[in-house]
Amino acid sequence: MKKVIFIMLALAMIAGVSAQQKSEAQAAINNIMTRTSIRQYTDEPVSKADIETMLRAGMAAPTAVNRQPWHFVVINSKEKLAELAGDNPRGGMLKKAPLAIVVCGNMDKALPGQGRGFWVQDCSAATENILLAANAIGLGGVWTGLYPDENRAGAVAKVLKLPETFIPLCTIVIGHPAEQPTPKDKWKPENISYNEYGGKAE
Repeated sequence: MKKVIFIMLALAMIAGVSAQQKSEAQAAINNIMTRTSIRQYTDEPVSKADIETMLRAGMAAPTAVNRQPWHFVVINSKEKLAELAGDNPRGGMLKKAPLAIVVCGNMDKALPGQGRGFWVQDCSAATENILLAANAIGLGGVWTGLYPDENRAGAVAKVLKLPETFIPLCTIVIGHPAEQPTPKDKWKPENISYNEYGGKAE
């Protein structure tokens, strides 16, 4: 009898863990699917704890050969945000945002030779992690591109006094959402091939 009770309890625990795992998995998927670009923000500042959470998420991104060729410049100065807005034709929302994170590639940490360009992929992965973290903790953000536009990247590098070996990839504008746009459904089966171009699922 004791064995039967033990087995039943063990099965119940396994079922409970499985249900929790499914719930956590669904929450992660929902966070990805509900992320959308937010360009309007309230006046509420972003807390230091939330900033660290997003930066930790960014640094958890995959990176070629673990080079981690990134550097994150956090901007919460209204004057600096306004200055950045003036140098980015797509960055008007910076004037009213409480926070921005400029994701930079550090060429001193980039792979040598032909692998140098992988810094773009590494920093892009970090950028998406930051955006997903922002969505998960109730913030909103938008990715505004800088590199490879030399004028945009150069202007931001000058404002932030970046070393010559740093290349700003993008500016992530972040704040508490003052809008609730509906996420776009970007699912398009025609953009998928199996095993070779044009191949269909079996």
